[in-house]
Amino acid sequence: MTSILKVDQLQDSGGNAIITSDGAGNITTPGITTYTNSDALTLFNASGSAPVYACRAWVNFNGTGTVAINASGNVSSITDNGTGDYSVNFTTAMPDANYATSAFAAQESSADNNVTCVGQKGVISSNYTVSSCRLQMRRLDGVTLDINLVTAIFVR
Repeated sequence: MTSILKVDQLQDSGGNAIITSDGAGNITTPGITTYTNSDALTLFNASGSAPVYACRAWVNFNGTGTVAINASGNVSSITDNGTGDYSVNFTTAMPDANYATSAFAAQESSADNNVTCVGQKGVISSNYTVSSCRLQMRRLDGVTLDINLVTAIFVR
């Protein structure tokens, strides 16, 4: 048996409205205006009928010495798999392994200040899982190296 709860308003213990529904799919909360799908597009500075997709995870980490996360969202840890080889582990799994990744690497060492490439290691299907994504940092000549600053976003 399926249960359905239909309400027009949720209130706190003091009788104050927390959430109000107009019955047409619009929800209002105190201090926040009512949002519709078109309002969401405006908030994201998007236009047209193409759907808007959200960043599901992001990370900014130091990949030298003991790998350390500087800041992140939905990233539980970074695994150091070897020189310039990292796995970004998600706190909450992705819905599937078909997400997009964009990463950036910056190196402070003048000896390695040539362009650093961010790529995948080995077979692509083993690098993208619902629980993690494996990234490899290397110079243009193919030499892998640990990087001072790595940032990545994961979109689905």
